[in-house]
Amino acid sequence: MNNYDEQPRRVVNADVGLNSFLTKMYGWMGLAVLLSAVSAYFFATSPALMSSFAGPSRWIILIVWFAFPFIVSGQALKRPALSFVLLMVYALITGAMFSGFALIYTGATITTAFVSSATVFIVMALYGTVTKRSLAKVGAQATAALIALIVAMVINMFLQSPMISYIFSFVGVIIFTALTASDSQKLKQLYLNSDGSGTASTGIAIIGAMQLYLDFVNLFLFLLEIFGGGNSRN
Repeated sequence: MNNYDEQPRRVVNADVGLNSFLTKMYGWMGLAVLLSAVSAYFFATSPALMSSFAGPSRWIILIVWFAFPFIVSGQALKRPALSFVLLMVYALITGAMFSGFALIYTGATITTAFVSSATVFIVMALYGTVTKRSLAKVGAQATAALIALIVAMVINMFLQSPMISYIFSFVGVIIFTALTASDSQKLKQLYLNSDGSGTASTGIAIIGAMQLYLDFVNLFLFLLEIFGGGNSRN
């Protein structure tokens, strides 16, 4: 009789742990997006702050910005508290770097791109979390396509073709739409394969928040270029 009583209890505990993990991961990812938006607004409305990214210092900031995701992911399981702080700092820096978009695109364009990105992200993250179908192959194909896209974008930096760049934006949206779903499923599975301890759960949640934040940011950037095709301030 005790065996029958314990089985439902273990299932309930597993569900509670998973729900707690998902709440932390998506909650921290959402907080990072919010901090980026606030940071972008303050920098965009303050010429003095925006000018801090001009000159040689911008290269230092750019290097730090590229290094942060690797540091956060590498330290998340060992030092989750430090990684959480670094994730939030990274979100603030990202928002500050993107504040210049306010000089290029109209407020309506930025808002449309943001709302569209949020809608696509929520739908695909939900799908990736609840679907029983394995998205590992989709994720691998999307990652390969992303590498090819990066190479093509570097080549187009020399060609400077606006049309090619515009087409790449649609490709980028497709890639990060797929990655959002596959990453959501992969991170859920990563938690389920862990020991479920508090430290492991928090560390994986931070890694997931960083990964999904990057998916959202890239989705936003590509949609911004699409919607901004005829709605820039130029």
